[in-house]
Amino acid sequence: MEFVVNREVLLPALNKVNGVVERRQTLPILGNLLLVSQGERMIMTATDLEVEVKTDFAVDIQQAGQTTLPARKLMDICRSLAEGAEIRFRVKDERCVVTAGRGRFSLGVLPPADFPLMEPESAGLNFSITEGILKRLLDKTAFAMAQQDVRYYLNGLLIEFGAAMLTAVATDGHRLAKFQSKTGIVMDGVRQVIVPSKTVLELRRQLGHTEDEVSISLGEKSFRIIVGHMTMTSKLVDGRYPEYERVIPREIGHLASMNKEDLKRALSRTAILSNEKYRGVRLTFEQGVLKLLAHNPEQEEAEEEIELDYAGEPTAIGFNVAYLIDVLNALDGDEVQVRFQDGNSSSVWRGKDAEDETYVVMPMRL
Repeated sequence: MEFVVNREVLLPALNKVNGVVERRQTLPILGNLLLVSQGERMIMTATDLEVEVKTDFAVDIQQAGQTTLPARKLMDICRSLAEGAEIRFRVKDERCVVTAGRGRFSLGVLPPADFPLMEPESAGLNFSITEGILKRLLDKTAFAMAQQDVRYYLNGLLIEFGAAMLTAVATDGHRLAKFQSKTGIVMDGVRQVIVPSKTVLELRRQLGHTEDEVSISLGEKSFRIIVGHMTMTSKLVDGRYPEYERVIPREIGHLASMNKEDLKRALSRTAILSNEKYRGVRLTFEQGVLKLLAHNPEQEEAEEEIELDYAGEPTAIGFNVAYLIDVLNALDGDEVQVRFQDGNSSSVWRGKDAEDETYVVMPMRL
């Protein structure tokens, strides 16, 4: 096998697939990329057995064939080369010699027959949505996913497909993020799937805010998404997601409204003197003013005040400051609204007039 490719063609392709390659693998082959020549293009694949990313790019094929190359080393070599460099790959006797200019690198290869490819499911639901809609759906909710929770179904994002509506939900048990978007999907009933967190994070990295169409094939145990020259196949989390609607409070009598940036800056400053472990801050809602208070075991204390549109009884609620900042970063618009019943109940956060987004944050004892 022998081919020549320009660095500016190879590097973007490597960026698309290298994100799924783990630094520590149970199988050596998982640290490699599969390269298969097809006509005048090269198909490159990476996998960690849970998610697989494939892309193709134009090359000058001198001799057709297939091989596997170490992903990290290939990326480091490509990055270190000069812009516009022509790179030649020549595979022979279980070695791949990479030459560019006066540089020469000899890489070890593994048998391509050992590379584990994910088989696509034949039957399933096929539809298309706009790339920007999917990207926005993930950006609005992914931050609330659990990380290595024993409740494995929380370590992912729930996507609910309904008639003309797409809903994404994430929760780690302390907060919940829900976002809905209208689509042109035509289907009977409602279908729920749980997408693993690594797949969600990789999709967020890959997707852009374009009007391009994204093709999605949804099977019973996996799904496949095609955008441009990239194809991502991922297993789905096998489990039943909690009934998230029961987590969203219905009894919320008080409404407060404030400037989002003012609140974010005040929280950031107050958090400096919060307990480093629990990151707690007390918000006291009073007519016309929101008071923020944080303290730590060293008896240090921080206080802030910002303007507030609120006409109810004075109410103090403790929050994890990191959870609030995550919510504020996800909200659109300049105004943020918070609804709550009392200091011991969950609160609901939204951007002003943004009914398609719902963020629930549980209180914490301070």
